[in-house]
Amino acid sequence: MFKCALVCTDFEDSLQRLITFIPDLVLSGLDKVVFFHNVSLTKDREIPKVDDDAVVQAKERLAAASEAVLPDGKSVVVDVRSGRVSDNILKAARYHDAEVILLGTPTRSLLTEKIFGSTATGIANQLEIPLLILRPQLVATYREQELALRCQTLFTHLLVPYDGSSSAKYLASQVKVAAQSTGYPKQCTLCWIIDDGIRVELRESQKTAQAELESIKAELETAGMEVFIEIRQGDPQGEILKSAEVNDISAIAICSGKSKGILKWSVPSFTSTLLRSSWHPVIHFPRAT
Repeated sequence: MFKCALVCTDFEDSLQRLITFIPDLVLSGLDKVVFFHNVSLTKDREIPKVDDDAVVQAKERLAAASEAVLPDGKSVVVDVRSGRVSDNILKAARYHDAEVILLGTPTRSLLTEKIFGSTATGIANQLEIPLLILRPQLVATYREQELALRCQTLFTHLLVPYDGSSSAKYLASQVKVAAQSTGYPKQCTLCWIIDDGIRVELRESQKTAQAELESIKAELETAGMEVFIEIRQGDPQGEILKSAEVNDISAIAICSGKSKGILKWSVPSFTSTLLRSSWHPVIHFPRAT
């Protein structure tokens, strides 16, 4: 699905564990894996200064990545920088031509995000490439065999919430392009939620939803994917999480309109709520317009 991934770790999010599973990440379709760590500047008499010792220590902690035995054409890189973390992630992503950024984001309340902000917020609003959000709590608790399998199947089966909107159509098109160019995802589940919170006369009928899902299914199948469709009724967020539980998916794919942006905490949205509540990996595709 992606050829180059930038794996960002602060050594507290457990993503540094992935340096042991680079061959498994490569099996998910990646050609290049970049491990990134940012060292904060120190202040000596209020003058920002690079903490050289911390930079060296970070490189040493990630050095094992270079020991990975990989097939020809596959590579791994360690990139340690010092400064403002969101700025350096953006620079590293552009320098390495990353196609997806992996971040570990703990479950937080809406109020926490409003007050303290999020690295993901600044990145998502400035870079037009997908973000893959992983739960550090899960990465930390997987046994080695479990984490190896998770790395191998990161992009195998995507759950795609679909409601006929322009964002949903754009998301489906991005999944199709990825499958055509990389062979991933192998499978895709299109899930249409008929929202109980909308007045009956304004809801899409199940017949209408079924017809459109069948059309999108046929289009995605031309990319070589196995595509499943389902229709649920209820609260969109809750039903998507239930769908993820029963459909053996590897990640949930979502897309928010560029006018609102990802993680705009001032107004609750399906995208931001799902990012905070899902224990499944979530891939956020930014809108180009």
